[in-house]
Amino acid sequence: MGGVPGGAAGADGDPTGVDDGRAGPVGLPGSGSSAGPDDPIWPARVPVGKGAPKPSTLVWRPCPEPAKRHTAARLPGHSAFPGLAAPAGLAAAGVRAAPEQKVECATLRVPLDHREPYGQTVELALNRVKGTASRDHNHLGALLVNPGGPGASGRDLARHVAAGLPAAISARFDVIGFDPRGVGASKPALTCVDAKTYYAPPRLDHVPRGAAQEQRLLAQAREYATACGNRWSWMLPHMTTENSARDIEAIRVALAEEKISYLGYSYGTYLGAVYATLYPARIRRLVLDSSVDPQGVWYKANLAQNYAFDQRHRDFLAWVARHNRVYRLGAKAADVRFAWYSMRDRLRGRPAGGLVGPSELDDIYTVAGYSDRVWPTLADAFSAYVRKGGTKGLIDAYHRHGENDAAAENNYAVYLSVQCRDAAWPREWSAWRADTTEIHAKAPFLAWPNTWYNAPCASWAVPAAGPVRVRSSGALPPILMLQTRHDAATPYAGALRLRRALGTASMVVEGGGNHGAGLAGNACVDRHLVAYLREGTLPARRGAGPDARCPANAAPAPTSAAG
Repeated sequence: MGGVPGGAAGADGDPTGVDDGRAGPVGLPGSGSSAGPDDPIWPARVPVGKGAPKPSTLVWRPCPEPAKRHTAARLPGHSAFPGLAAPAGLAAAGVRAAPEQKVECATLRVPLDHREPYGQTVELALNRVKGTASRDHNHLGALLVNPGGPGASGRDLARHVAAGLPAAISARFDVIGFDPRGVGASKPALTCVDAKTYYAPPRLDHVPRGAAQEQRLLAQAREYATACGNRWSWMLPHMTTENSARDIEAIRVALAEEKISYLGYSYGTYLGAVYATLYPARIRRLVLDSSVDPQGVWYKANLAQNYAFDQRHRDFLAWVARHNRVYRLGAKAADVRFAWYSMRDRLRGRPAGGLVGPSELDDIYTVAGYSDRVWPTLADAFSAYVRKGGTKGLIDAYHRHGENDAAAENNYAVYLSVQCRDAAWPREWSAWRADTTEIHAKAPFLAWPNTWYNAPCASWAVPAAGPVRVRSSGALPPILMLQTRHDAATPYAGALRLRRALGTASMVVEGGGNHGAGLAGNACVDRHLVAYLREGTLPARRGAGPDARCPANAAPAPTSAAG
């Protein structure tokens, strides 16, 4: 790891790599990066001067009108809080949402390579919903939020959290959203291919039938990796979770806060855990919702997701069977399962509306693995196609859940840039094929689609840096973890491993399977969240966990009449 940009030298034993709260410079791992030509995709250079560089300051201004962003399909680990309810859902917890608040925006330049503070910089886009409590009385400082990914924008989540929290709590925090390096409105924003061409439907079936089809899919993955490497050779070495965690520290310094609070969902839990490892004394409150397994980063975590998403898909099919009077696809889960895979095979030869082939179908129904709120609508589309040949439901679902645009390609480019760089992936394709073939035989729903989603990592242009070893510290405050028992994107067993790694964490487990437990309409979960944010109250740790349980929300009801 020594000398590898973004590596974890500080986190793996070098005491200069961890901020213990004492004054003085922090030693930072990483390697140099040469400047490129005068081009918009190249970073800015900071003039060299004497002494430590002065911290950047934030100038908050009214935000520009938000652009309409298409919410595209997200494969595992790449979802921006899909399971969360609208802010009104918090009413189920008996709490009053904060009134609509003014949102301000700012930008912050941070070092491309944190070991070279005078070198190249990149720009982060931030927003803030400012708390109204007095700064010298009840104010609790900044609450940074991250929805996951890697590759998801945090600015929408800031609005959601500020609106969803009880008014008395929201008033005490400045809720800060940010687009991590390379994402969204941050500059430069990574993009590797033309999204319209790359995602043009119908795409090749992600479940190959024979060696020739497998090689075509593999060639696509290699082409994407090559395109990213050719365009972003100067930036890819610095696209790591560790560097994003150090960006958070730069935000804290720019905010002039001695300590910050942090709420992260999904991948955002791993980012938060890495920040906590590097800067344990800088945290006031830490909420980790739907936690990544720190021992699975990242190849093993994706293998675990393949099994978990297949089980969640089976849960969806069983729900359809229980409502057979509505959907008429079979009263047994096995019958509905047969109908599902028959539909998928038929779409291979005859895509619905010329748009929805089997790969688009996989993308659409992966969303059902994140949240059961979409089950009724997706079951309607499934039933209409199988029973009557109707394609409108599938086409509408594609436009809502499966259609990818330039913003989605930016998310994907960052996802790969971080995960391929964070940790080692198999470089021999034979290992990927063997693992996927074995899993597909038992859990076919997402095994091959998830493999191709991550396959560019097999030929990524930049070698792995090595992940930060997440660990506890005596400087850490008590930590709140929220988790659903049957979460597919971040399985429960991995969350327990993170709880063990962070010795001050208490875990609240909700009995359902949606991805994202807090601010999702579960009154019990939200009571724990509010109590912790307000006064740091946690359930007592109990053995191997969980430390408290909440009942799942009721399963959704069908929305269509029996046909």
